[in-house]
Amino acid sequence: MSFQPQYMSGREIREQFLQFFEKRGHQRLPSASLVPEDPTVLLTIAGMLPFKPIFLGQKERDYPRATTSQKCIRTNDIENVGRTARHHTFFEMLGNFSFGDYFKKEAIAWGWELMTQVYGLPPERLIVSVYKDDDDAFDIWHQDIGIAKHRIQRMGEDDNFWKSGPTGPCGPCSEIYYDFHPEKGDTNIDLEDDSRFIELFNLVFMQYNRDSDGNLTPLQNKNIDTGMGLERMAQVLQSVPNNYETDLIFPIIKTAAEIAGIDYSQSDDKTKVSLKVIGDHVRAVVHTIADGVSASNIGRGYVVRRLIRRVVRHGRLVGIDGAFINQVAETAMQLSEAVYPNVRDRESFIKAELEREETQFLKTLERGEKLLAEILEAKPKQISGEDAFTLYDTYGFPLELTQEIAEENGIGVDVAAFEAEMEKQRERARAAHETIDLTVQGSLDKLAEHIHATAFLGYTDVQSTAKIEALLVDGKIVESAEAGSEVQVVLDRTPFYAESGGQIGDRGYLSGDNVVVRIDDVKKENDIFVHFGRVERGTLNSGEAIAAKIDRACRRRAQANHSATHLLQAALKQIIDDGVSQAGSLVAFDRLRFDFNCPRALTPDEVQQVEDLVNTWIAEAHSAQVAEMPLEDAKAKGAVAMFGEKYADVVRVIDFPGVSMELCGGTHVHNTAEIGAFKIISESGISSGVRRIEAVSGPAVLDYLNLRDRVVKDLCDRFKVKPEEVSDRITSLQEELKATQKELNAVKAELAVAKSDSLVSEAESVGEFKVLVANLGTADAKSLQTAAERLQQKLGEAAVVLGAIPSVGKVSLVAAFSKGVNQKGLQAGKFIGGIAKLCGGGGGGRPNLAQAGGRDASKLPEALEAAKQQLADGLK
Repeated sequence: MSFQPQYMSGREIREQFLQFFEKRGHQRLPSASLVPEDPTVLLTIAGMLPFKPIFLGQKERDYPRATTSQKCIRTNDIENVGRTARHHTFFEMLGNFSFGDYFKKEAIAWGWELMTQVYGLPPERLIVSVYKDDDDAFDIWHQDIGIAKHRIQRMGEDDNFWKSGPTGPCGPCSEIYYDFHPEKGDTNIDLEDDSRFIELFNLVFMQYNRDSDGNLTPLQNKNIDTGMGLERMAQVLQSVPNNYETDLIFPIIKTAAEIAGIDYSQSDDKTKVSLKVIGDHVRAVVHTIADGVSASNIGRGYVVRRLIRRVVRHGRLVGIDGAFINQVAETAMQLSEAVYPNVRDRESFIKAELEREETQFLKTLERGEKLLAEILEAKPKQISGEDAFTLYDTYGFPLELTQEIAEENGIGVDVAAFEAEMEKQRERARAAHETIDLTVQGSLDKLAEHIHATAFLGYTDVQSTAKIEALLVDGKIVESAEAGSEVQVVLDRTPFYAESGGQIGDRGYLSGDNVVVRIDDVKKENDIFVHFGRVERGTLNSGEAIAAKIDRACRRRAQANHSATHLLQAALKQIIDDGVSQAGSLVAFDRLRFDFNCPRALTPDEVQQVEDLVNTWIAEAHSAQVAEMPLEDAKAKGAVAMFGEKYADVVRVIDFPGVSMELCGGTHVHNTAEIGAFKIISESGISSGVRRIEAVSGPAVLDYLNLRDRVVKDLCDRFKVKPEEVSDRITSLQEELKATQKELNAVKAELAVAKSDSLVSEAESVGEFKVLVANLGTADAKSLQTAAERLQQKLGEAAVVLGAIPSVGKVSLVAAFSKGVNQKGLQAGKFIGGIAKLCGGGGGGRPNLAQAGGRDASKLPEALEAAKQQLADGLK
């Protein structure tokens, strides 16, 4: 019963599928981004996800049938990647969809025709499953397709019933499995046997709506959602033992093996697993970064960072030293660029991101692996939560990587204790911050039935009359407030803009009969505007009419800065990379701040180009066009949305035609000429992959330049030089200071060595060893290390621990241990790290020499005494 399928490349399999359904009236659509529009999902995890709004009845269909090859990412089974035949993080799901058009009969018939006629799989190799109560599907498979009843398996709800959630659309599934070993017969078929069966095609019959009580009601419009894994079909048609050895992934694996100087076919299972992980993860990160995700420590960015780190880690396991990921990524890009051209369009961005992350993590690996090796040398039953946390907190070593390495050594990690250490850190962080609750939500909740959303008039009006709906002092509801009181005022309508979208709240005044309230800030709580201010004169009463007037000068400055922010983003996209996306912003009266995703620092020339382009657009006097429209229409027009922001169905669009179009609820200039001027103050990195530009516009530019002018004049007077000579004079002084500091350090080092020589006689004997623990005053870290090494060499078999306070509030510690001390089970790195904790710090290093630091200098005597006692106990 041997069968050799007709070979098809992955590209041919994909194209045959899409053509098959195109010929049957399906609209061929491109793959959606791996960053889904659905805010409830982190990444695109299924082929149907882009159509979820249609299936849920939230969006009208544009076509009754569709077919796609959808990029997907799932990380829930990341530990199985490379270990099984078909677990992946990145994969392509081929699908055909019906939106209230055809149903079971056509879907089943076409699925079978595709398997047997297009891909040439023999019927005797195919097994079908249906939901246990789905007699309709069973009968279609048996009576229409002609499959014997015993080859149709009925499955339970966990396996063959799809649901969108606890309530909503749902329905039974039917699957087609391929049998690798039909010689085992048709009796006692177990579709869970991965060594024999592989699921190739899944049909979801979306025919019910489930209510909150669990009752099923037939849907008026029944839908079809099917999926076929491209990699799985490639495994079958290319006659390879797993998905990784198909032409979709194996060229990437081969590139990694060549870099490592090994032959995949001759490698052991452990090496093959690592190469498979590299092949899978590199595909995933290339496509995810191409779709606009940068590595970070949160959300999608953390998925990218984790995958890159696993690639680097497994590269080292197969013997690759140094950077290699971009060589492998190039192969992944070559494999996919014909179908997904955005990977080549974004090539420079992808490679820069990969290089940066790889370089940073190689440094992390080197430091963390040394400490982890010391821990493992002691052969513990498991890695303690404290050690795992030190690796994480001090060396940036991810917990999952510690777990991975521990598993390779046959031990576990005390995760519960690690989490306890994490919680302690969170508590310390919370204790270190004073938080002031500026919301009045608790009190507003009591008035929720009586207070309606505040009517905002500020787009057109700078002043209006209003009624005081609620008056609060210290967050508590009051009827009146006297002069001098800090108040929070809720109005029925207001011209004041409330802090939102990065723009701060307006300033201004509320005034009435013999009462004046200065407003310093405005915030929103569920569309209720809360005005924060101080009663300057008179008595303010709840329920009375009041005049509300904003500070027009402040508003004009905020408008200029907000519109300048839009122009700045447009300039960055044009000059740096079209994939630049906003990661946060601040629009204040005196400045603006714009955070954006970018893997590298901008050059001074690029910063100047961005600034010049913004000023060009300002001078060109582009008029603003403001409109409200449905969200989908705005996106279709190309309006830029804030990544991760949730928008209403109807949105406000700010358009400076030909320059910038964004979704925005802020206040803006009517014409770019009103901005006046734009000046970038700084460009810096604030976190991995995120840059920040701070700038000023409008009148603030003149303020900024006047300040700079005063500083330059002051420096000229002090240095007795012309403005153009200031830089050279400062450079000269810096060089003089550097030379002086070098001489001073040399003297300090000589003094530390001289003082250390006098300490030899103070060493105490503990058994066959010498122990010396001493305080070297203000010696710096380098001098301390030199002294410790010198003393240990003079003393022979000895343990030397030295401490010093090189500057206010800073502690330096060094441990130098001989080989004999190491053989007694004492490791310098782990030992000094524990001592440093007594001074509020940490550290580590090699078994024979290690350094550490601390922040609490008052604890140094206690720490040195503890070191002496621990050495005495450990060397007996």
